[in-house]
Amino acid sequence: MTTDSLPAEVTQAETNAGVARATGVVALGNITSRVLGLAREIALTNLFGASRAVDAFNVAIIVPKALYDLLIGGHVNSALVPVLSEVAAREGREALWKLVSVLCSLVAVALALVVLVIEVFAPQVIQLVGSGFDASTLSLATELLRLSAPALVFLGLFAVLSGTLYALREFSWPAFAVAVFNGSIVVVMLLGAPPLHIQPVITPPLHIEWVIARPAHGIVAATLGWLIGSLAQLALQLPGLRGARVRFTLHWRHPAIRQIALLYAPVMFSLILDTLVIRTFSYNLASQTGEGSIGYMTWATTLIQFPQGLVATAISIAILPTLARQAALVNLEGDRAFKDTLGLGLRLAITLILPAAVGLFALATPIVALLFQHGAFTAHDTAITSLALRLYLVGLPFAAVDLLLVYAFYARQDTLTPALVGLLSLVIYMIVAVALFPRYGLFSLMIADSVKHVIHATVSAALLARRLRGLGDQRLLLTIAKTGFASGAMGLLAALTLPPLQRLIGADSLLREVALVGAAGGISIVVFLAVAVLLRIEELRWLVGLLRRRLAR
Repeated sequence: MTTDSLPAEVTQAETNAGVARATGVVALGNITSRVLGLAREIALTNLFGASRAVDAFNVAIIVPKALYDLLIGGHVNSALVPVLSEVAAREGREALWKLVSVLCSLVAVALALVVLVIEVFAPQVIQLVGSGFDASTLSLATELLRLSAPALVFLGLFAVLSGTLYALREFSWPAFAVAVFNGSIVVVMLLGAPPLHIQPVITPPLHIEWVIARPAHGIVAATLGWLIGSLAQLALQLPGLRGARVRFTLHWRHPAIRQIALLYAPVMFSLILDTLVIRTFSYNLASQTGEGSIGYMTWATTLIQFPQGLVATAISIAILPTLARQAALVNLEGDRAFKDTLGLGLRLAITLILPAAVGLFALATPIVALLFQHGAFTAHDTAITSLALRLYLVGLPFAAVDLLLVYAFYARQDTLTPALVGLLSLVIYMIVAVALFPRYGLFSLMIADSVKHVIHATVSAALLARRLRGLGDQRLLLTIAKTGFASGAMGLLAALTLPPLQRLIGADSLLREVALVGAAGGISIVVFLAVAVLLRIEELRWLVGLLRRRLAR
Protein backbone atom coordinates (compact mmCIF):
# COMPACT_ATOMS: atom_id res chain seq x y z
CA MET A 1 0.00 0.00 0.00
CA THR A 2 1.40 3.42 -0.93
CA THR A 3 1.32 6.48 1.29
CA ASP A 4 -1.17 8.14 -1.05
CA SER A 5 -3.63 5.29 -0.51
CA LEU A 6 -3.52 5.46 3.27
CA PRO A 7 -6.34 7.19 5.17
CA ALA A 8 -5.69 10.85 5.94
CA GLU A 9 -5.80 10.12 9.66
CA VAL A 10 -2.97 7.58 9.34
CA THR A 11 -0.70 9.78 7.23
CA GLN A 12 -1.33 12.76 9.52
CA ALA A 13 -0.51 10.63 12.57
CA GLU A 14 2.78 9.64 10.93
CA THR A 15 3.44 13.30 10.11
CA ASN A 16 2.75 14.30 13.71
CA ALA A 17 5.10 11.64 15.04
CA GLY A 18 7.80 12.71 12.61
CA VAL A 19 7.44 16.35 13.65
CA ALA A 20 7.72 15.37 17.32
CA ARG A 21 10.87 13.32 16.71
CA ALA A 22 12.45 16.11 14.68
CA THR A 23 11.54 18.59 17.40
CA GLY A 24 13.35 16.42 19.93
CA VAL A 25 16.53 16.36 17.85
CA VAL A 26 16.55 20.11 17.30
CA ALA A 27 15.67 20.73 20.95
CA LEU A 28 18.66 18.66 22.08
CA GLY A 29 21.00 20.86 20.08
CA ASN A 30 19.23 23.98 21.31
CA ILE A 31 19.33 23.03 24.98
CA THR A 32 23.06 22.24 24.78
CA SER A 33 23.68 25.62 23.19
CA ARG A 34 21.47 27.41 25.73
CA VAL A 35 23.16 25.73 28.70
CA LEU A 36 26.59 26.76 27.49
CA GLY A 37 25.25 30.21 26.64
CA LEU A 38 24.00 30.46 30.20
CA ALA A 39 27.41 29.31 31.43
CA ARG A 40 28.93 32.11 29.36
CA GLU A 41 26.71 34.71 31.04
CA ILE A 42 27.34 33.21 34.49
CA ALA A 43 31.09 33.44 33.93
CA LEU A 44 30.71 37.00 32.67
CA THR A 45 28.66 38.11 35.68
CA ASN A 46 30.92 36.37 38.18
CA LEU A 47 34.04 37.89 36.68
CA PHE A 48 32.84 41.41 35.93
CA GLY A 49 29.35 41.93 37.42
CA ALA A 50 27.01 44.64 36.12
CA SER A 51 29.85 47.00 35.21
CA ARG A 52 30.80 49.41 32.47
CA ALA A 53 33.16 46.73 31.16
CA VAL A 54 30.21 44.41 30.49
CA ASP A 55 28.27 47.25 28.86
CA ALA A 56 31.25 47.93 26.59
CA PHE A 57 31.55 44.23 25.75
CA ASN A 58 27.85 43.89 24.90
CA VAL A 59 27.93 46.94 22.62
CA ALA A 60 31.15 45.76 20.93
CA ILE A 61 29.79 42.31 20.03
CA ILE A 62 26.31 43.53 19.09
CA VAL A 63 27.76 45.40 16.10
CA PRO A 64 29.23 42.38 14.20
CA LYS A 65 26.33 40.22 15.40
CA ALA A 66 23.75 42.70 14.10
CA LEU A 67 25.55 42.98 10.75
CA TYR A 68 25.75 39.18 10.53
CA ASP A 69 22.02 38.85 11.16
CA LEU A 70 21.32 41.52 8.57
CA LEU A 71 23.68 40.50 5.77
CA ILE A 72 23.79 36.70 5.94
CA GLY A 73 22.26 35.13 9.07
CA GLY A 74 18.68 35.74 7.95
CA HIS A 75 19.34 33.96 4.65
CA VAL A 76 19.70 30.49 6.17
CA ASN A 77 16.07 29.48 6.73
CA SER A 78 14.38 31.84 4.31
CA ALA A 79 16.57 31.53 1.21
CA LEU A 80 19.83 29.58 1.48
CA VAL A 81 18.46 26.18 2.53
CA PRO A 82 15.57 26.13 0.00
CA VAL A 83 17.79 27.14 -2.95
CA LEU A 84 20.69 24.86 -2.01
CA SER A 85 18.28 21.96 -1.51
CA GLU A 86 16.74 22.56 -4.93
CA VAL A 87 20.15 22.66 -6.66
CA ALA A 88 21.34 19.50 -4.90
CA ALA A 89 18.15 17.60 -5.77
CA ARG A 90 17.82 18.70 -9.40
CA GLU A 91 21.40 19.20 -10.58
CA GLY A 92 23.49 17.07 -8.23
CA ARG A 93 26.37 17.74 -5.87
CA GLU A 94 28.75 19.01 -8.53
CA ALA A 95 26.40 21.94 -9.20
CA LEU A 96 25.91 22.37 -5.47
CA TRP A 97 29.67 22.76 -4.88
CA LYS A 98 29.86 25.37 -7.65
CA LEU A 99 27.12 27.41 -6.02
CA VAL A 100 28.66 27.03 -2.55
CA SER A 101 31.99 28.19 -3.99
CA VAL A 102 30.37 31.35 -5.33
CA LEU A 103 28.54 32.00 -2.07
CA CYS A 104 31.63 31.50 0.11
CA SER A 105 33.75 33.72 -2.13
CA LEU A 106 31.23 36.55 -2.30
CA VAL A 107 30.54 36.39 1.42
CA ALA A 108 34.24 36.39 2.34
CA VAL A 109 35.08 39.37 0.12
CA ALA A 110 32.01 41.43 1.03
CA LEU A 111 32.32 40.89 4.78
CA ALA A 112 36.07 41.53 4.73
CA LEU A 113 35.33 44.97 3.27
CA VAL A 114 32.71 45.58 5.96
CA VAL A 115 35.23 44.62 8.66
CA LEU A 116 37.74 47.08 7.19
CA VAL A 117 35.17 49.89 7.42
CA ILE A 118 34.38 48.96 11.04
CA GLU A 119 38.05 49.01 11.98
CA VAL A 120 38.48 52.50 10.54
CA PHE A 121 35.26 54.01 11.89
CA ALA A 122 34.99 52.07 15.19
CA PRO A 123 34.79 55.21 17.41
CA GLN A 124 31.91 56.62 15.37
CA VAL A 125 30.05 53.30 15.39
CA ILE A 126 30.34 52.98 19.17
CA GLN A 127 29.26 56.59 19.66
CA LEU A 128 26.13 55.85 17.62
CA VAL A 129 25.18 52.73 19.59
CA GLY A 130 26.18 53.85 23.09
CA SER A 131 25.84 57.60 23.12
CA GLY A 132 24.91 57.55 26.82
CA PHE A 133 28.27 56.07 27.88
CA ASP A 134 31.03 58.05 29.54
CA ALA A 135 34.36 58.63 27.77
CA SER A 136 36.19 55.67 29.36
CA THR A 137 33.40 53.21 28.47
CA LEU A 138 33.31 54.51 24.89
CA SER A 139 37.07 54.08 24.60
CA LEU A 140 36.95 50.52 25.96
CA ALA A 141 34.03 49.60 23.68
CA THR A 142 35.95 50.94 20.66
CA GLU A 143 38.94 48.76 21.52
CA LEU A 144 36.72 45.69 21.93
CA LEU A 145 34.85 46.35 18.67
CA ARG A 146 38.10 46.40 16.70
CA LEU A 147 39.00 43.05 18.25
CA SER A 148 35.60 41.42 17.64
CA ALA A 149 34.95 42.76 14.12
CA PRO A 150 36.88 40.02 12.19
CA ALA A 151 34.44 37.47 13.63
CA LEU A 152 31.94 38.78 11.07
CA VAL A 153 33.81 36.96 8.26
CA PHE A 154 33.85 33.68 10.20
CA LEU A 155 30.15 34.00 11.06
CA GLY A 156 29.26 34.62 7.41
CA LEU A 157 31.16 31.59 6.15
CA PHE A 158 29.59 29.49 8.90
CA ALA A 159 26.12 30.50 7.70
CA VAL A 160 26.87 29.31 4.15
CA LEU A 161 28.43 26.01 5.25
CA SER A 162 25.76 25.21 7.82
CA GLY A 163 23.06 25.98 5.24
CA THR A 164 24.80 23.59 2.86
CA LEU A 165 24.77 20.84 5.49
CA TYR A 166 21.07 21.38 6.16
CA ALA A 167 20.44 21.09 2.41
CA LEU A 168 22.32 17.77 2.48
CA ARG A 169 20.28 16.65 5.53
CA GLU A 170 23.32 16.71 7.78
CA PHE A 171 22.02 18.23 11.00
CA SER A 172 24.47 17.22 13.72
CA TRP A 173 27.32 19.57 12.86
CA PRO A 174 25.23 22.77 12.58
CA ALA A 175 23.07 21.81 15.57
CA PHE A 176 25.97 21.89 18.00
CA ALA A 177 27.89 24.78 16.45
CA VAL A 178 26.52 27.38 18.86
CA ALA A 179 27.44 25.10 21.77
CA VAL A 180 31.05 25.10 20.55
CA PHE A 181 30.87 28.87 20.10
CA ASN A 182 29.66 29.48 23.66
CA GLY A 183 32.00 26.89 25.15
CA SER A 184 34.99 28.56 23.50
CA ILE A 185 34.03 31.91 25.01
CA VAL A 186 33.78 30.41 28.51
CA VAL A 187 37.15 28.65 28.27
CA VAL A 188 39.03 31.65 26.87
CA MET A 189 37.38 34.01 29.36
CA LEU A 190 38.27 31.88 32.37
CA LEU A 191 41.84 31.31 31.20
CA GLY A 192 42.50 34.88 30.13
CA ALA A 193 40.80 36.95 32.84
CA PRO A 194 43.22 39.07 34.95
CA PRO A 195 43.70 38.58 38.73
CA LEU A 196 41.09 39.68 41.25
CA HIS A 197 41.20 42.92 43.22
CA ILE A 198 38.88 44.58 45.75
CA GLN A 199 36.77 47.54 44.64
CA PRO A 200 33.79 49.50 46.06
CA VAL A 201 30.29 49.26 44.56
CA ILE A 202 27.73 51.97 45.43
CA THR A 203 24.09 50.83 45.64
CA PRO A 204 21.06 53.04 46.45
CA PRO A 205 20.73 54.86 48.73
CA LEU A 206 24.47 55.70 48.99
CA HIS A 207 25.38 52.30 50.38
CA ILE A 208 28.91 51.09 49.71
CA GLU A 209 29.70 47.40 49.30
CA TRP A 210 33.23 46.10 48.90
CA VAL A 211 33.32 43.36 46.30
CA ILE A 212 36.01 41.27 44.69
CA ALA A 213 36.25 42.09 40.97
CA ARG A 214 38.62 42.28 38.04
CA PRO A 215 39.97 45.33 36.19
CA ALA A 216 37.75 46.61 33.38
CA HIS A 217 40.38 45.88 30.73
CA GLY A 218 40.09 42.17 31.61
CA ILE A 219 36.93 42.07 29.48
CA VAL A 220 39.30 41.77 26.50
CA ALA A 221 39.50 38.05 27.34
CA ALA A 222 35.74 37.68 26.78
CA THR A 223 35.97 39.50 23.44
CA LEU A 224 38.89 37.33 22.34
CA GLY A 225 36.82 34.29 23.28
CA TRP A 226 33.99 35.59 21.10
CA LEU A 227 36.38 35.85 18.14
CA ILE A 228 37.85 32.38 18.72
CA GLY A 229 34.37 30.91 19.22
CA SER A 230 33.21 32.20 15.83
CA LEU A 231 36.20 30.50 14.21
CA ALA A 232 35.65 27.27 16.17
CA GLN A 233 32.02 26.86 15.07
CA LEU A 234 33.08 27.43 11.46
CA ALA A 235 35.77 24.74 11.76
CA LEU A 236 33.19 22.33 13.23
CA GLN A 237 31.29 22.29 9.92
CA LEU A 238 34.27 21.06 7.89
CA PRO A 239 34.05 17.34 8.85
CA GLY A 240 30.50 17.25 7.50
CA LEU A 241 31.72 18.57 4.14
CA ARG A 242 34.27 15.89 3.42
CA GLY A 243 34.59 15.44 -0.33
CA ALA A 244 33.29 18.93 -1.10
CA ARG A 245 35.03 20.75 -3.96
CA VAL A 246 34.89 24.41 -2.99
CA ARG A 247 37.15 26.96 -4.66
CA PHE A 248 37.46 30.74 -4.84
CA THR A 249 35.34 32.29 -7.60
CA LEU A 250 33.48 35.56 -7.98
CA HIS A 251 30.95 34.37 -10.56
CA TRP A 252 28.29 36.62 -9.06
CA ARG A 253 25.98 36.20 -12.09
CA HIS A 254 25.15 32.64 -11.05
CA PRO A 255 21.34 32.35 -11.50
CA ALA A 256 20.84 30.99 -8.00
CA ILE A 257 22.30 34.17 -6.48
CA ARG A 258 19.45 36.20 -7.96
CA GLN A 259 16.94 33.64 -6.72
CA ILE A 260 18.34 33.87 -3.18
CA ALA A 261 18.23 37.66 -3.32
CA LEU A 262 14.58 37.74 -4.41
CA LEU A 263 13.55 35.32 -1.66
CA TYR A 264 15.45 37.24 0.97
CA ALA A 265 14.42 40.81 0.09
CA PRO A 266 11.36 41.05 2.41
CA VAL A 267 13.25 39.27 5.21
CA MET A 268 16.15 41.68 4.87
CA PHE A 269 13.74 44.59 5.14
CA SER A 270 12.59 43.30 8.53
CA LEU A 271 16.15 42.67 9.68
CA ILE A 272 17.24 46.16 8.68
CA LEU A 273 14.57 47.57 10.94
CA ASP A 274 15.49 45.21 13.78
CA THR A 275 19.30 45.39 13.62
CA LEU A 276 19.98 48.93 12.47
CA VAL A 277 17.00 50.75 13.97
CA ILE A 278 15.41 48.86 16.86
CA ARG A 279 18.59 47.45 18.43
CA THR A 280 20.37 50.78 18.14
CA PHE A 281 17.28 52.53 19.53
CA SER A 282 17.02 50.08 22.46
CA TYR A 283 20.71 50.13 23.39
CA ASN A 284 20.84 53.91 23.08
CA LEU A 285 17.82 54.32 25.34
CA ALA A 286 19.12 51.76 27.85
CA SER A 287 22.53 53.41 28.01
CA GLN A 288 20.84 56.55 29.36
CA THR A 289 19.48 54.74 32.44
CA GLY A 290 22.75 54.14 34.27
CA GLU A 291 25.64 51.72 34.54
CA GLY A 292 24.85 48.06 33.92
CA SER A 293 21.55 48.66 32.12
CA ILE A 294 22.53 46.88 28.92
CA GLY A 295 23.84 44.02 31.02
CA TYR A 296 20.47 43.69 32.79
CA MET A 297 18.74 43.53 29.40
CA THR A 298 21.20 40.91 28.16
CA TRP A 299 20.92 38.64 31.20
CA ALA A 300 17.12 38.77 31.23
CA THR A 301 17.05 38.07 27.49
CA THR A 302 19.39 35.10 27.97
CA LEU A 303 16.93 33.48 30.38
CA ILE A 304 14.00 34.22 28.06
CA GLN A 305 15.79 32.60 25.14
CA PHE A 306 16.11 29.32 27.01
CA PRO A 307 12.40 28.31 26.86
CA GLN A 308 11.98 30.15 23.55
CA GLY A 309 14.73 28.11 21.90
CA LEU A 310 13.74 24.85 23.54
CA VAL A 311 10.07 25.11 22.62
CA ALA A 312 9.25 27.63 19.88
CA THR A 313 12.43 27.45 17.81
CA ALA A 314 12.65 23.67 17.98
CA ILE A 315 9.02 23.13 16.97
CA SER A 316 9.22 25.76 14.20
CA ILE A 317 12.36 24.32 12.60
CA ALA A 318 10.98 20.79 12.84
CA ILE A 319 7.63 21.69 11.34
CA LEU A 320 8.75 24.00 8.49
CA PRO A 321 9.72 21.32 5.91
CA THR A 322 6.42 19.48 6.42
CA LEU A 323 4.39 22.68 6.13
CA ALA A 324 6.25 23.66 2.95
CA ARG A 325 5.51 20.28 1.35
CA GLN A 326 1.83 20.40 2.34
CA ALA A 327 1.49 24.00 1.17
CA ALA A 328 2.45 22.87 -2.33
CA LEU A 329 -0.72 20.71 -2.50
CA VAL A 330 -3.64 22.50 -4.09
CA ASN A 331 -6.47 20.12 -3.23
CA LEU A 332 -8.59 20.14 -0.09
CA GLU A 333 -6.63 17.24 1.35
CA GLY A 334 -3.49 19.36 1.23
CA ASP A 335 -5.23 22.33 2.85
CA ARG A 336 -6.51 20.15 5.64
CA ALA A 337 -3.11 18.54 6.18
CA PHE A 338 -1.46 21.98 6.36
CA LYS A 339 -3.98 23.14 8.95
CA ASP A 340 -3.65 19.95 10.99
CA THR A 341 0.16 20.13 11.04
CA LEU A 342 0.13 23.82 11.94
CA GLY A 343 -2.50 23.15 14.60
CA LEU A 344 -0.32 20.44 16.11
CA GLY A 345 2.63 22.82 16.29
CA LEU A 346 0.54 25.57 17.87
CA ARG A 347 -0.98 23.23 20.48
CA LEU A 348 2.43 21.81 21.39
CA ALA A 349 3.91 25.30 21.69
CA ILE A 350 1.04 26.51 23.89
CA THR A 351 1.16 23.41 26.10
CA LEU A 352 4.89 23.75 26.73
CA ILE A 353 5.51 27.51 26.73
CA LEU A 354 2.74 28.57 29.15
CA PRO A 355 4.00 26.56 32.14
CA ALA A 356 7.58 27.52 31.31
CA ALA A 357 6.69 31.24 31.29
CA VAL A 358 4.61 31.08 34.48
CA GLY A 359 7.18 28.99 36.34
CA LEU A 360 10.03 31.30 35.35
CA PHE A 361 7.93 34.31 36.35
CA ALA A 362 7.18 32.90 39.82
CA LEU A 363 10.76 31.81 40.51
CA ALA A 364 12.55 34.67 38.75
CA THR A 365 14.39 36.04 41.79
CA PRO A 366 15.83 32.77 43.18
CA ILE A 367 16.78 31.63 39.66
CA VAL A 368 18.61 34.88 38.86
CA ALA A 369 20.32 34.77 42.26
CA LEU A 370 21.40 31.17 41.73
CA LEU A 371 22.80 31.79 38.29
CA PHE A 372 24.31 35.27 38.58
CA GLN A 373 24.52 36.58 42.18
CA HIS A 374 28.11 35.62 42.83
CA GLY A 375 31.38 37.53 42.73
CA ALA A 376 30.78 41.07 41.48
CA PHE A 377 27.02 40.57 40.88
CA THR A 378 25.09 42.00 43.85
CA ALA A 379 21.59 41.55 45.29
CA HIS A 380 20.66 44.92 43.79
CA ASP A 381 21.60 43.57 40.35
CA THR A 382 19.46 40.48 40.99
CA ALA A 383 16.40 42.60 41.81
CA ILE A 384 16.68 44.66 38.62
CA THR A 385 17.36 41.63 36.40
CA SER A 386 14.42 39.71 37.93
CA LEU A 387 11.98 42.55 37.27
CA ALA A 388 13.25 42.93 33.70
CA LEU A 389 12.84 39.18 33.20
CA ARG A 390 9.25 39.19 34.48
CA LEU A 391 8.28 42.02 32.15
CA TYR A 392 9.80 40.17 29.18
CA LEU A 393 7.94 36.98 30.19
CA VAL A 394 4.55 38.61 29.62
CA GLY A 395 5.24 38.50 25.89
CA LEU A 396 6.94 35.09 25.76
CA PRO A 397 3.85 32.94 24.98
CA PHE A 398 2.86 35.31 22.20
CA ALA A 399 6.42 35.26 20.79
CA ALA A 400 6.41 31.44 20.76
CA VAL A 401 3.10 31.21 18.90
CA ASP A 402 4.10 34.03 16.58
CA LEU A 403 7.24 32.21 15.40
CA LEU A 404 5.11 29.29 14.21
CA LEU A 405 2.75 31.65 12.43
CA VAL A 406 5.64 33.38 10.64
CA TYR A 407 7.05 30.02 9.50
CA ALA A 408 3.59 29.11 8.21
CA PHE A 409 3.70 32.20 5.97
CA TYR A 410 7.22 31.23 4.83
CA ALA A 411 6.02 27.72 4.01
CA ARG A 412 3.43 29.25 1.69
CA GLN A 413 6.24 31.28 0.04
CA ASP A 414 5.01 34.53 1.53
CA THR A 415 7.74 36.57 3.21
CA LEU A 416 6.12 39.95 2.54
CA THR A 417 3.22 39.64 4.98
CA PRO A 418 5.40 38.87 8.04
CA ALA A 419 7.67 41.78 7.07
CA LEU A 420 4.77 44.23 6.97
CA VAL A 421 3.36 42.95 10.26
CA GLY A 422 6.84 43.26 11.72
CA LEU A 423 7.02 46.89 10.61
CA LEU A 424 3.73 47.63 12.37
CA SER A 425 4.82 45.94 15.61
CA LEU A 426 8.22 47.67 15.64
CA VAL A 427 6.63 51.09 15.23
CA ILE A 428 4.35 50.30 18.17
CA TYR A 429 7.39 49.11 20.16
CA MET A 430 9.18 52.43 19.69
CA ILE A 431 6.08 54.48 20.50
CA VAL A 432 5.39 52.55 23.72
CA ALA A 433 9.06 52.64 24.81
CA VAL A 434 9.39 56.42 24.29
CA ALA A 435 6.01 57.12 25.92
CA LEU A 436 6.82 55.06 29.04
CA PHE A 437 10.53 55.93 29.31
CA PRO A 438 10.16 59.06 31.49
CA ARG A 439 8.18 57.06 34.07
CA TYR A 440 9.66 53.56 33.91
CA GLY A 441 13.17 54.12 32.53
CA LEU A 442 14.89 50.87 31.55
CA PHE A 443 11.75 48.81 32.18
CA SER A 444 9.84 50.68 29.48
CA LEU A 445 11.86 48.63 26.95
CA MET A 446 10.66 45.33 28.43
CA ILE A 447 7.04 46.49 28.53
CA ALA A 448 7.28 47.69 24.93
CA ASP A 449 8.82 44.36 23.87
CA SER A 450 5.91 42.39 25.32
CA VAL A 451 3.40 44.72 23.66
CA LYS A 452 5.25 44.20 20.36
CA HIS A 453 4.91 40.40 20.58
CA VAL A 454 1.22 40.62 21.49
CA ILE A 455 0.50 42.84 18.48
CA HIS A 456 2.60 40.76 16.05
CA ALA A 457 1.06 37.44 17.11
CA THR A 458 -2.51 38.77 17.09
CA VAL A 459 -2.26 40.38 13.65
CA SER A 460 -0.39 37.38 12.16
CA ALA A 461 -3.00 34.95 13.49
CA ALA A 462 -5.86 37.01 12.07
CA LEU A 463 -4.23 37.33 8.63
CA LEU A 464 -3.26 33.67 8.42
CA ALA A 465 -6.70 32.48 9.52
CA ARG A 466 -8.24 34.68 6.84
CA ARG A 467 -5.78 33.39 4.25
CA LEU A 468 -6.58 29.76 5.15
CA ARG A 469 -10.30 30.45 5.56
CA GLY A 470 -10.06 29.34 9.16
CA LEU A 471 -7.82 26.80 10.85
CA GLY A 472 -10.41 24.05 11.09
CA ASP A 473 -11.16 22.15 14.29
CA GLN A 474 -7.78 22.55 16.03
CA ARG A 475 -9.15 23.02 19.58
CA LEU A 476 -6.73 25.89 20.22
CA LEU A 477 -8.98 27.74 22.67
CA LEU A 478 -9.56 24.55 24.65
CA THR A 479 -5.80 23.92 24.84
CA ILE A 480 -5.19 27.52 25.94
CA ALA A 481 -7.88 27.29 28.63
CA LYS A 482 -6.70 23.96 30.07
CA THR A 483 -3.00 24.77 29.95
CA GLY A 484 -3.60 28.28 31.26
CA PHE A 485 -5.53 26.96 34.24
CA ALA A 486 -2.90 24.33 35.05
CA SER A 487 -0.11 26.90 34.68
CA GLY A 488 -1.96 29.42 36.84
CA ALA A 489 -2.45 26.87 39.61
CA MET A 490 1.24 26.00 39.41
CA GLY A 491 2.31 29.66 39.56
CA LEU A 492 0.01 30.45 42.49
CA LEU A 493 1.31 27.54 44.54
CA ALA A 494 4.92 28.43 43.67
CA ALA A 495 4.37 32.01 44.89
CA LEU A 496 2.78 30.76 48.14
CA THR A 497 5.40 28.11 48.92
CA LEU A 498 8.51 30.11 47.99
CA PRO A 499 8.68 32.29 51.17
CA PRO A 500 8.42 29.34 53.63
CA LEU A 501 10.91 27.37 51.54
CA GLN A 502 13.32 30.32 51.69
CA ARG A 503 12.99 30.43 55.48
CA LEU A 504 13.40 26.67 55.74
CA ILE A 505 16.24 26.15 53.29
CA GLY A 506 17.91 29.56 53.21
CA ALA A 507 19.94 31.02 50.36
CA ASP A 508 23.27 31.88 51.94
CA SER A 509 25.32 29.41 49.92
CA LEU A 510 25.39 27.94 46.44
CA LEU A 511 24.19 24.55 47.71
CA ARG A 512 21.22 26.13 49.50
CA GLU A 513 20.34 28.18 46.42
CA VAL A 514 20.35 25.03 44.30
CA ALA A 515 18.17 23.25 46.88
CA LEU A 516 15.74 26.18 47.01
CA VAL A 517 15.29 26.41 43.23
CA GLY A 518 15.15 22.61 42.95
CA ALA A 519 12.49 22.26 45.65
CA ALA A 520 10.33 25.13 44.40
CA GLY A 521 10.71 24.03 40.79
CA GLY A 522 9.97 20.39 41.62
CA ILE A 523 6.79 21.29 43.48
CA SER A 524 5.69 23.51 40.59
CA ILE A 525 6.21 20.76 38.01
CA VAL A 526 4.32 18.19 40.08
CA VAL A 527 1.39 20.58 40.53
CA PHE A 528 1.22 21.38 36.82
CA LEU A 529 1.34 17.72 35.80
CA ALA A 530 -1.29 16.77 38.39
CA VAL A 531 -3.71 19.45 37.18
CA ALA A 532 -2.89 18.56 33.55
CA VAL A 533 -3.85 14.94 34.21
CA LEU A 534 -7.11 15.99 35.85
CA LEU A 535 -7.93 18.27 32.92
CA ARG A 536 -6.88 15.64 30.37
CA ILE A 537 -4.56 17.87 28.35
CA GLU A 538 -4.23 15.70 25.24
CA GLU A 539 -0.96 17.12 23.93
CA LEU A 540 0.94 16.14 27.07
CA ARG A 541 -0.58 12.66 27.04
CA TRP A 542 0.37 12.28 23.38
CA LEU A 543 3.96 13.38 24.00
CA VAL A 544 4.33 11.03 26.96
CA GLY A 545 2.92 8.13 24.93
CA LEU A 546 5.27 8.89 22.05
CA LEU A 547 8.24 9.01 24.42
CA ARG A 548 7.27 5.68 25.98
CA ARG A 549 7.02 4.00 22.58
CA ARG A 550 10.38 5.48 21.63
CA LEU A 551 12.09 4.20 24.77
CA ALA A 552 10.47 0.78 24.42
CA ARG A 553 12.17 0.13 21.08
